[in-house]
Amino acid sequence: MTLALSRPVAALGTTRRVKIAIAAAGISSFALLYAPQPVLPQLAGQFGLDPGGASLAVSVATGALAIAVLPIAVLSEVVGRRPVIIGSVLISAVLGLLLPLAPSYGALLALRAVQGVAIAGLPGVAAAYLVERLGKAGVAAAVGAMIAGNTVGGMLGRLASGFTASGLGWHGALLVVALIGTVCSLLTVVLLPPGARESTRSHGVFRGVLAAVRRPVLLAQYAVALLAMGSFVALYNAAGFRLTGAPLNLAPAIASLVFLSYAMGAVSSATAGRLIARFGRVRTVVVALVVTAAGAALTIPDSLPLVILGFVVLTGGFFAAHATANGWAAAEAPESARGQVSGLYTLAYYLGSSIGGTLGALVFARAGWTWLIVTVACWLALAAVAVALGNRSVVRGDQQPAADRQ
Repeated sequence: MTLALSRPVAALGTTRRVKIAIAAAGISSFALLYAPQPVLPQLAGQFGLDPGGASLAVSVATGALAIAVLPIAVLSEVVGRRPVIIGSVLISAVLGLLLPLAPSYGALLALRAVQGVAIAGLPGVAAAYLVERLGKAGVAAAVGAMIAGNTVGGMLGRLASGFTASGLGWHGALLVVALIGTVCSLLTVVLLPPGARESTRSHGVFRGVLAAVRRPVLLAQYAVALLAMGSFVALYNAAGFRLTGAPLNLAPAIASLVFLSYAMGAVSSATAGRLIARFGRVRTVVVALVVTAAGAALTIPDSLPLVILGFVVLTGGFFAAHATANGWAAAEAPESARGQVSGLYTLAYYLGSSIGGTLGALVFARAGWTWLIVTVACWLALAAVAVALGNRSVVRGDQQPAADRQ
């Protein structure tokens, strides 16, 4: 069987193998990470939870991922990138298969926390693996494949879970996503070639972290990751309750179609590069944050077409802001701290998902959808202010600002 598999695998070029393997890993990881989001109302109903309590099924995983991403990135410097990625996808898939067997909500949360730690191995290590394996010349297309896999995985996991929840319950819905994740993880194991490991540099880790938090322009990008992602997840965590509750009263399977809005994320992420070239990073990220807030505001009226349009708009705005801030952080990172900057951005991103997702669900539970939109708008405004202040520090500092910062 190994020989039979090796022949078609060998027929693929190395770059193509890497792209397919990393895309499959992204689909698996992000499908598993956000699979519970569409079934939060069902979890709330079975375990007697309010929206804030139910949202912990998502938040504990993203919070654990945020905490684990830096230590796992350091571990990959010692054991290599490929073992960490392979371990990440396999362990997270096995834990996904165990989730439907959880005897209590507490047990489910414990499994989700461990699953979040396991998933951290992909976003914390994949970019470094791609650079080391393909070099700077070949990494751009592979990173595009990784982002596409992440986006497709997030959308696929939510849609599969939402569509199967009515007929199979939340247990069956999570099992379906876990099976998808298992298939994709096995594809990664078969296709992912060994990475070229650099010499261990753990002695410079703490110096790199200090360098990564000293520059206000980098802190501004971490703020965008934290606040924009918090806003985004807060809205999607509450979306199931909004769409299935009065006055819209949609069936869970129909309500899950809102996650098709994620397709706009792939479009806006690609468009962000062209907007940056024309208008600069500052204008692009600030306008993207404003678009996100405007899309959220469109969802306030009890009109299904406006709610759907609002989610499409806010999703496009969020992914454009995220793509711009992520690239900006990488461009401004000191050479000696690129890994730490990437890790801190990822940490802020998933910390925002965990904290913002839970706080937003609590606001929705206590005060309703309109006040959730107000809260999210305030978070997005703070992110825009952070960008403006961070850019001002560059303009006033010793470094000559790049034209695309203006």
